[in-house]
Amino acid sequence: MNTRADIDCCGPRGLGGWSPPDRPADTPVKRLADRIVPRNGAASLLFFAGVVALLVVAPTLPTRGELAVVAVAAALAGGWCAVNFWRCRHAHCVVSGAGWLALAAFILVEVVIGRSVIAGQEQLLFLGVLVASLVFEFGWYAARGTNAVVRQADERR
Repeated sequence: MNTRADIDCCGPRGLGGWSPPDRPADTPVKRLADRIVPRNGAASLLFFAGVVALLVVAPTLPTRGELAVVAVAAALAGGWCAVNFWRCRHAHCVVSGAGWLALAAFILVEVVIGRSVIAGQEQLLFLGVLVASLVFEFGWYAARGTNAVVRQADERR
């Protein structure tokens, strides 16, 4: 059964027309996520500035420390995008959430073994996930006229 929010996914959007509207916060877990995870405004800018700061500081640390800090940055960014996708279905968050969380897990394996197995290119891979996610969203928008990931039947209503 389709909810009103699913059907209206492609109507007026937040963030100056860029972001799909949030799904209803109809459970305590969704309300908690909405309070904890910033999804717009200054709070989200500060969050991602913190992620960037971690990536800038990481190369100044010994190998295990560098890898651990990049893993934390990837986990934070991936977790943020996963929650954002769950709450408002942004197309790029499908790729960035999954990509950064997978990258974080991969880097944690590197931390355990004590070295990079991709010649220290973890941050480049982090940026690659960002680029891939934006390319995916542009393609999704071009094909469907919305940046919200929804079932095609819901888009036609």
